[in-house]
Amino acid sequence: MSTTQRTTPSAWEYIKYCYWAPLPKSMTAWVENDLAGPGASGRMVVRWAIPCIILLSPMLFVPADWGVRIIMTMPILIAYLFFSVALNRVYRRHRLAQHGLNPDLINRLEREKNSDLYDEYHRKYRGEHRRR
Repeated sequence: MSTTQRTTPSAWEYIKYCYWAPLPKSMTAWVENDLAGPGASGRMVVRWAIPCIILLSPMLFVPADWGVRIIMTMPILIAYLFFSVALNRVYRRHRLAQHGLNPDLINRLEREKNSDLYDEYHRKYRGEHRRR
């Protein structure tokens, strides 16, 4: 057996991680990138959509016109996706805290992208250079 600890989850660990379980401390960097890195919001919406699609897929086999089948499934799916987008940041903050990471990491990319705007604001309205 290898004594080195893995830094990425196995397939089963990833499935558990997606829906309820925290990962070991050796995978903290991977979790940070997954929840606060580029594309984190999209990954979270996809993870939430999969169970909903699985639960709604039997409705597509109801003996009715396709219009009726779509009308039965789409309102549920659209509402579910709407709430998954609306609560995305809240859930990602919770998952970061669950893994012992700083919940403010989800704002890191936005702060880095807009750092010049923040610097300009501090220079113009506060007469100082922003501390980083």
